[in-house]
Amino acid sequence: MIRYALLVAVVLLAGCRDDTSASMPPPKPVTDETVAYFCHMLLVNMPGPKAQIILEGVDEPLFFAQVRDGVAYMKQPERTAPILAFYVNDMGRASSWQKPGRDNWTDGRKAFYVIGADVRGGMGAPELAPFAKRGDAEKFAREKGGTVTTFDAIPDDAVLKAVDQPVMDPAMTMGAEPKSRMDKPRMDMGADNMAGAPMKMTPSENMKGN
Repeated sequence: MIRYALLVAVVLLAGCRDDTSASMPPPKPVTDETVAYFCHMLLVNMPGPKAQIILEGVDEPLFFAQVRDGVAYMKQPERTAPILAFYVNDMGRASSWQKPGRDNWTDGRKAFYVIGADVRGGMGAPELAPFAKRGDAEKFAREKGGTVTTFDAIPDDAVLKAVDQPVMDPAMTMGAEPKSRMDKPRMDMGADNMAGAPMKMTPSENMKGN
């Protein structure tokens, strides 16, 4: 009987530890002053879904102008601190691609992603469209193309492959007068594009420069 009681106690203790490790710090909303980790651009001025990563011992999340960049960071072996949480915009609750939302976050590790759709993110690069529900992701894929996958199944080249990336408008950076539009329309979904000659850069190269 004593041995059985000890076994039950151990199981209950393990369950409590699992619940604690499974809990994540909550996401933070995007504000008018929130800037992206890589490019230091104001997120409210940029179309497409965003991502945020919360690190252990770091007060503020790392925000990313594109989900692509957030997933790339998650795949990098070199990090400054352990990752406590990874969130992405649930585009199933977004009003539009142009306005992805400020606080409609979902767990990025459990989200469903549409890869290869005819859409581009805030930095002008091909984007992964994240959804909390598979049905929403499948509907988006039927309308915009691409395939639905889970976070663990995202191929490395979908986020780490070099792409032609436009030079950003300097007026979009933090400290400049906020702008709600960029220079030249480009995307099918109505978002405006950034002017300038394209430059080729991978997320890992971006990371080395920040």
